Amino acid sequence: MQEVLKIEGGHVLEGEVMISGSKNATVALIPAAVLANGPVTIVGVPDIADVENLAVILRLLNVDVIRTSKDHLIIDPQNMINTDLLDDAVSKLRASYYFMGALLGKFGHVRMKMPGGCPLGERPINLHLKGFEALGATVTAEADDSYTIHADRLVGTKIFMDISSVGATINIMMAAAYAQGRTTIENAAREPEIIDVATLLNKMGARIRGAGTNVITIDGVKNLNGCFHEIIPDRIEAGTYIIIAAAMAKKMKINNIIPQHLDSLLSKLRDMGVKMNVDVDSVTIERSEHLKGVDITTKPYPGFATDLQQPLTALMTQAKGRSHVEDTIYADRFLHCEELKRMGADIEVYKGEAVINGTTPLHGAHVSATDLRCGASLVIAALMAQGTTEIANVYHIDRGYAEIDRKLTSLGAVVTRETIGDSKK
Repeated sequence: MQEVLKIEGGHVLEGEVMISGSKNATVALIPAAVLANGPVTIVGVPDIADVENLAVILRLLNVDVIRTSKDHLIIDPQNMINTDLLDDAVSKLRASYYFMGALLGKFGHVRMKMPGGCPLGERPINLHLKGFEALGATVTAEADDSYTIHADRLVGTKIFMDISSVGATINIMMAAAYAQGRTTIENAAREPEIIDVATLLNKMGARIRGAGTNVITIDGVKNLNGCFHEIIPDRIEAGTYIIIAAAMAKKMKINNIIPQHLDSLLSKLRDMGVKMNVDVDSVTIERSEHLKGVDITTKPYPGFATDLQQPLTALMTQAKGRSHVEDTIYADRFLHCEELKRMGADIEVYKGEAVINGTTPLHGAHVSATDLRCGASLVIAALMAQGTTEIANVYHIDRGYAEIDRKLTSLGAVVTRETIGDSKK
């Protein structure tokens, strides 16, 4: 049995939508909380599947996890134990690797399975492991596809990142929080989610400076306490709904955003001819009759986000002329193009890039979300298409978009969720 989303296309959307807390920050903040020696309260936690999978891992570590309300999470690691993380929950999401840095920092030892997540091609964790080794840890690859990472003590050092990886930056930052002396991360990633994790750790008593720049310094401390923290808004969810508005809205206001986090997307949408009004914490999109093709190249923040190239590709099918997408982060992140072609899109895919020829009318079809942002792309295409689209593997979408059915329905979309048998694919 599996769940599918059925979306009846062609309905004009209107109204307001509230953006949830950042998924990419949340999945790092939850593992970071175990570094504390007291309860950590996190507010703005999105209602997504990845949070539930992380909660399973926390309970394996004997960490108390309490949802006091819809978006409030209390994580209490006071009775925490360090156990091998070989459970299937580890392989259900990529972000489980943040427990490597957290457990290594707190206990000096971690053994866990390789992380899972969306199939986006080769995404090695060698930068994480090299960072741990630089801090004094030994890394052993086990025969059962797990890693054992051990350090009698972690000592601060200077680490240069060959690639400005978000995951590796956060993981090293967490491991270094308890290390002796100063750790300097050069060529660090600059994403807003890194600032959010550093803010949480500093509230706990860590001494981290430079988050959001390409040089981060961490002075190790001996104790971290519990604290209260509110998550930043999800810039990728916000971007997705902004693209939805550009595609199908008469007038839509997207609330609870940080516009600065979306500068690269908003700039490209203006180039396409999208009408918008940007406020302090919201953006209002009005219907634009004629969209123009654009070229985008994904880059680390503040460049164009790789997580938004797939949703924008769907909109590009309705832009006049030729659009070009190059993904320098994940060269294989183009599985959504084959699904869009099932709906009538004219797309040519090459290694690491795609050419979208518009405008092409889209029609309903049976398609499959191959990964999280592919799912978002298909939702946008389904809203624009004539007829009904059935999207399989909806669990990918649920990993990153809280209450997507309710939010779309409140805007005027016709969306239903159904459970179907294995015989129907």
